[in-house]
Amino acid sequence: MAANTDTIVQVGKGGISENLLEQVDTALEARELIKIRVLPSAGDEVKGLARKITKPVGAEIVQVIGGVFILYRPSEEKPKIQLP
Repeated sequence: MAANTDTIVQVGKGGISENLLEQVDTALEARELIKIRVLPSAGDEVKGLARKITKPVGAEIVQVIGGVFILYRPSEEKPKIQLP
């Protein structure tokens, strides 16, 4: 499902900020499945950054490939993705 999804959030040299977490939270509520790119300037391991983001927003890591990771969290208001 995420293969055709565009990257909508990027983590750069600013790292993980409150603003970034708000963007991720809003995107997860709207889409449930989002793709995040970690730029080389972030200076941290992709899996480590993914874990640091998932905890405060209550999401799950679906996949990590290179500098991109995919997060999932069902919408509180209108879940769209039905898991088996």
